[in-house]
Amino acid sequence: MDNKIITMRVSVISIIVNLVLALIKLAVGIIANSSAMVSDAVHSTSDVFSTFIVMIGVNLSNKKADIEHPYGHERLESVASIILAVILFVTGVGIGIKGIEKIAAGNYGELAVPGIIALFAAIISIGVKEWMYWFTKAAAKKINSGILMADAWHHRSDSLSSVGALVGIAGSRLGFPVMDSIASVLICFLIGKVALDIFKDAVDKMIDKSCDATTVSSMKELVLNQEGVLRIDSIKTRLFGSRIYVDIEIAADSELTLGKSHEIAKQVHDVIEEGFKEVKHCMVHVNPLEIHDN
Repeated sequence: MDNKIITMRVSVISIIVNLVLALIKLAVGIIANSSAMVSDAVHSTSDVFSTFIVMIGVNLSNKKADIEHPYGHERLESVASIILAVILFVTGVGIGIKGIEKIAAGNYGELAVPGIIALFAAIISIGVKEWMYWFTKAAAKKINSGILMADAWHHRSDSLSSVGALVGIAGSRLGFPVMDSIASVLICFLIGKVALDIFKDAVDKMIDKSCDATTVSSMKELVLNQEGVLRIDSIKTRLFGSRIYVDIEIAADSELTLGKSHEIAKQVHDVIEEGFKEVKHCMVHVNPLEIHDN
């Protein structure tokens, strides 16, 4: 199935689930007098907007290369991830400020104790968002999509915020009403951490960061197994959105014909692009190596 189709299918499911969940949590939060549950509902709503950003980012990044963008548009996926991270961070800060204001106001005895229905809503939310996290993460790994992985972590942050809400609601019902507001502050930090992780990953993919050492090692092993390759003089990789560019310099017998050297280079090029589906292009240069006695 096409990567774009997979992303769109996952995104539509995500939007529907988040809208339903947000409405349920908002209604329960109001009925049960739970500020943590209302905050959690706001977070679920932000997930809907973030998924729209995912859809827009994927559509733009899948545009074909043109005269002005000969290397394609994959980095637009990273741009979308950065926007998603900023929205997530701002959402977290807003939730934290609201919780701090309630704590600073004092009068904890006057805070309404959340109804028991809020506890059940929090448990349901944790289960649904964890399922959405694993569902989206599996799709992201399948198509190697950074922005879809970011959206998966957005679901995980919502699950964590529901855990915070559950703790806060339970604490309030046990006679500590302020726990509901404290939970909102904790949720803020959890969301902020996820936002920063998403932001860092997106930036790495925009500044030509190299692949991880394991991937590079696997590439080297594959290249050295090709007939005619005597050694690897240099291998450089760079992330380009969700794709990878590879530049390799290999050494071959200096007495080989140009045609034979080209054949070896093409073989290396092909095995890299076929063996690593995320590689968009592999450039191979052949250096002559003297291996015969004079």
